Amino acid sequence: MLDAAARRVLDAPLARAAGALDRPWLSPDRLTALGLALGLGCAVAAAVQWWGTALVLWLVSRVADGLDGPLARRRRAVGAPGDAGSGGFFDITADFCVYGSTVAGVAVGVTHAFGAPWEPFLAVLLAYYVNGTAFLAFSSIAERSGRQLDDGRSLSFLGGLAEGTETIVVHALWLLLPTVAWQLAWGWAAVVAVSAVHRMWVGYRSLR
Repeated sequence: MLDAAARRVLDAPLARAAGALDRPWLSPDRLTALGLALGLGCAVAAAVQWWGTALVLWLVSRVADGLDGPLARRRRAVGAPGDAGSGGFFDITADFCVYGSTVAGVAVGVTHAFGAPWEPFLAVLLAYYVNGTAFLAFSSIAERSGRQLDDGRSLSFLGGLAEGTETIVVHALWLLLPTVAWQLAWGWAAVVAVSAVHRMWVGYRSLR
Protein backbone atom coordinates (compact mmCIF):
# COMPACT_ATOMS: atom_id res chain seq x y z
CA MET A 1 0.00 0.00 0.00
CA LEU A 2 2.86 2.38 0.81
CA ASP A 3 5.39 1.25 -1.81
CA ALA A 4 4.39 3.80 -4.46
CA ALA A 5 4.59 6.69 -1.99
CA ALA A 6 7.88 5.37 -0.59
CA ARG A 7 9.38 5.15 -4.09
CA ARG A 8 8.41 8.75 -4.83
CA VAL A 9 10.27 9.86 -1.70
CA LEU A 10 13.24 7.50 -1.91
CA ASP A 11 13.92 7.11 -5.63
CA ALA A 12 16.06 10.25 -5.93
CA PRO A 13 18.16 9.65 -2.76
CA LEU A 14 18.67 5.99 -3.70
CA ALA A 15 19.72 6.99 -7.23
CA ARG A 16 22.27 9.42 -5.80
CA ALA A 17 23.55 6.76 -3.40
CA ALA A 18 23.81 4.28 -6.27
CA GLY A 19 25.85 6.84 -8.19
CA ALA A 20 28.21 7.24 -5.26
CA LEU A 21 28.59 3.45 -4.99
CA ASP A 22 29.03 2.87 -8.71
CA ARG A 23 32.39 1.14 -8.94
CA PRO A 24 33.47 -1.60 -11.37
CA TRP A 25 33.86 -4.14 -8.58
CA LEU A 26 30.40 -3.53 -7.09
CA SER A 27 27.66 -5.05 -9.20
CA PRO A 28 23.91 -5.01 -8.51
CA ASP A 29 24.04 -8.76 -7.89
CA ARG A 30 26.73 -8.27 -5.28
CA LEU A 31 24.55 -5.73 -3.52
CA THR A 32 21.70 -8.25 -3.61
CA ALA A 33 24.01 -10.89 -2.16
CA LEU A 34 25.07 -8.48 0.58
CA GLY A 35 21.43 -7.80 1.46
CA LEU A 36 20.78 -11.54 1.55
CA ALA A 37 23.76 -12.24 3.82
CA LEU A 38 22.82 -9.42 6.20
CA GLY A 39 19.20 -10.57 6.25
CA LEU A 40 20.20 -14.12 7.12
CA GLY A 41 22.49 -12.70 9.81
CA CYS A 42 19.50 -10.79 11.16
CA ALA A 43 17.54 -14.04 11.43
CA VAL A 44 20.36 -15.70 13.35
CA ALA A 45 20.76 -12.70 15.67
CA ALA A 46 17.02 -12.68 16.39
CA ALA A 47 17.04 -16.41 17.12
CA VAL A 48 19.70 -15.88 19.82
CA GLN A 49 17.89 -12.77 21.12
CA TRP A 50 20.45 -10.18 20.02
CA TRP A 51 17.62 -7.82 19.25
CA GLY A 52 19.63 -4.64 18.70
CA THR A 53 22.11 -6.37 16.40
CA ALA A 54 19.26 -8.02 14.53
CA LEU A 55 17.55 -4.66 14.01
CA VAL A 56 20.69 -3.05 12.60
CA LEU A 57 21.32 -6.02 10.29
CA TRP A 58 17.69 -5.93 9.14
CA LEU A 59 17.73 -2.24 8.29
CA VAL A 60 21.11 -2.34 6.54
CA SER A 61 20.04 -5.40 4.57
CA ARG A 62 16.96 -3.54 3.34
CA VAL A 63 19.09 -0.55 2.35
CA ALA A 64 21.30 -2.87 0.29
CA ASP A 65 18.18 -4.38 -1.24
CA GLY A 66 16.92 -0.91 -2.11
CA LEU A 67 20.16 0.04 -3.85
CA ASP A 68 20.61 -2.89 -6.21
CA GLY A 69 17.77 -1.79 -8.50
CA PRO A 70 18.92 1.84 -8.88
CA LEU A 71 22.47 0.65 -9.53
CA ALA A 72 21.24 -1.80 -12.19
CA ARG A 73 19.18 0.93 -13.89
CA ARG A 74 22.17 3.27 -13.78
CA ARG A 75 24.36 0.65 -15.45
CA ARG A 76 21.75 -0.05 -18.15
CA ALA A 77 21.35 3.68 -18.84
CA VAL A 78 25.00 3.94 -19.84
CA GLY A 79 24.97 0.68 -21.79
CA ALA A 80 26.94 -1.33 -19.25
CA PRO A 81 26.60 -5.12 -19.58
CA GLY A 82 24.11 -6.85 -17.34
CA ASP A 83 20.96 -8.92 -17.37
CA ALA A 84 17.88 -7.38 -15.78
CA GLY A 85 16.12 -10.76 -15.94
CA SER A 86 18.67 -12.69 -13.90
CA GLY A 87 19.14 -9.75 -11.53
CA GLY A 88 15.41 -9.48 -10.93
CA PHE A 89 15.20 -13.23 -10.34
CA PHE A 90 18.04 -13.13 -7.82
CA ASP A 91 16.54 -10.09 -6.10
CA ILE A 92 13.05 -11.52 -5.55
CA THR A 93 14.47 -14.90 -4.50
CA ALA A 94 16.77 -13.22 -1.99
CA ASP A 95 13.85 -11.17 -0.64
CA PHE A 96 11.78 -14.28 0.00
CA CYS A 97 14.74 -15.98 1.71
CA VAL A 98 15.25 -12.96 3.95
CA TYR A 99 11.58 -12.49 4.79
CA GLY A 100 11.01 -16.14 5.61
CA SER A 101 14.21 -16.57 7.61
CA THR A 102 13.60 -13.48 9.72
CA VAL A 103 10.09 -14.64 10.56
CA ALA A 104 11.57 -17.98 11.67
CA GLY A 105 14.40 -16.27 13.58
CA VAL A 106 12.06 -13.97 15.47
CA ALA A 107 9.77 -16.91 16.25
CA VAL A 108 12.65 -18.90 17.72
CA GLY A 109 13.93 -15.91 19.67
CA VAL A 110 10.64 -14.86 21.28
CA THR A 111 9.61 -18.45 21.97
CA HIS A 112 12.81 -19.14 23.90
CA ALA A 113 13.12 -15.73 25.55
CA PHE A 114 9.52 -15.04 26.55
CA GLY A 115 7.64 -18.29 26.11
CA ALA A 116 5.64 -16.71 23.28
CA PRO A 117 3.54 -18.94 21.03
CA TRP A 118 4.95 -19.84 17.64
CA GLU A 119 1.59 -20.17 15.88
CA PRO A 120 1.33 -16.47 14.88
CA PHE A 121 4.60 -16.69 13.00
CA LEU A 122 3.48 -19.86 11.27
CA ALA A 123 0.39 -17.93 10.19
CA VAL A 124 2.61 -15.17 8.82
CA LEU A 125 4.64 -17.69 6.81
CA LEU A 126 1.45 -19.24 5.40
CA ALA A 127 0.14 -15.79 4.44
CA TYR A 128 3.50 -14.95 2.82
CA TYR A 129 3.32 -18.19 0.85
CA VAL A 130 -0.15 -17.49 -0.54
CA ASN A 131 0.59 -13.80 -1.14
CA GLY A 132 3.85 -14.56 -2.93
CA THR A 133 2.23 -17.25 -5.05
CA ALA A 134 -0.50 -14.82 -6.13
CA PHE A 135 1.76 -12.01 -7.30
CA LEU A 136 4.45 -14.23 -8.82
CA ALA A 137 1.87 -16.23 -10.76
CA PHE A 138 0.28 -12.99 -11.96
CA SER A 139 3.66 -11.63 -13.04
CA SER A 140 4.48 -14.75 -15.04
CA ILE A 141 1.10 -15.05 -16.78
CA ALA A 142 0.83 -11.30 -17.38
CA GLU A 143 4.22 -11.34 -19.09
CA ARG A 144 3.19 -14.19 -21.39
CA SER A 145 -0.15 -12.60 -22.22
CA GLY A 146 1.22 -9.09 -22.81
CA ARG A 147 -0.58 -7.58 -19.79
CA GLN A 148 2.42 -6.88 -17.59
CA LEU A 149 2.51 -3.82 -15.35
CA ASP A 150 5.65 -1.77 -15.99
CA ASP A 151 6.69 0.34 -12.99
CA GLY A 152 10.42 0.04 -13.62
CA ARG A 153 10.83 -3.21 -11.70
CA SER A 154 11.69 -6.59 -13.18
CA LEU A 155 8.34 -8.15 -12.28
CA SER A 156 4.73 -7.05 -12.64
CA PHE A 157 3.65 -6.29 -9.08
CA LEU A 158 0.00 -6.09 -8.12
CA GLY A 159 -0.47 -3.50 -5.40
CA GLY A 160 -1.87 -4.62 -2.10
CA LEU A 161 -2.43 -3.82 1.53
CA ALA A 162 0.84 -5.51 2.49
CA GLU A 163 3.87 -4.56 0.37
CA GLY A 164 7.60 -4.24 0.90
CA THR A 165 7.46 -1.01 2.91
CA GLU A 166 4.97 -2.43 5.40
CA THR A 167 7.02 -5.62 5.68
CA ILE A 168 10.16 -3.67 6.55
CA VAL A 169 8.30 -1.71 9.23
CA VAL A 170 6.62 -4.74 10.81
CA HIS A 171 9.80 -6.82 10.95
CA ALA A 172 11.60 -3.86 12.51
CA LEU A 173 8.84 -3.54 15.12
CA TRP A 174 9.26 -7.20 16.04
CA LEU A 175 12.91 -6.54 16.76
CA LEU A 176 12.23 -3.28 18.60
CA LEU A 177 9.40 -4.77 20.69
CA PRO A 178 10.13 -8.49 20.95
CA THR A 179 7.94 -8.93 24.03
CA VAL A 180 4.83 -8.19 21.95
CA ALA A 181 6.12 -9.58 18.65
CA TRP A 182 3.70 -12.51 18.67
CA GLN A 183 0.67 -10.21 19.08
CA LEU A 184 1.95 -8.06 16.23
CA ALA A 185 2.44 -11.22 14.19
CA TRP A 186 -1.23 -12.17 14.49
CA GLY A 187 -2.24 -8.76 13.18
CA TRP A 188 0.34 -8.85 10.40
CA ALA A 189 -0.75 -12.34 9.33
CA ALA A 190 -4.30 -11.03 8.98
CA VAL A 191 -3.16 -8.02 6.94
CA VAL A 192 -1.06 -10.18 4.60
CA ALA A 193 -3.93 -12.65 4.23
CA VAL A 194 -6.31 -9.86 3.22
CA SER A 195 -3.69 -8.60 0.76
CA ALA A 196 -3.33 -12.12 -0.67
CA VAL A 197 -7.07 -12.45 -1.23
CA HIS A 198 -7.15 -9.01 -2.84
CA ARG A 199 -4.27 -9.88 -5.17
CA MET A 200 -5.93 -13.16 -6.13
CA TRP A 201 -9.16 -11.36 -7.00
CA VAL A 202 -7.59 -8.44 -8.85
CA GLY A 203 -5.13 -10.69 -10.68
CA TYR A 204 -7.89 -13.05 -11.78
CA ARG A 205 -10.03 -10.20 -13.07
CA SER A 206 -7.06 -8.54 -14.80
CA LEU A 207 -6.15 -11.71 -16.68
CA ARG A 208 -9.65 -12.66 -17.81
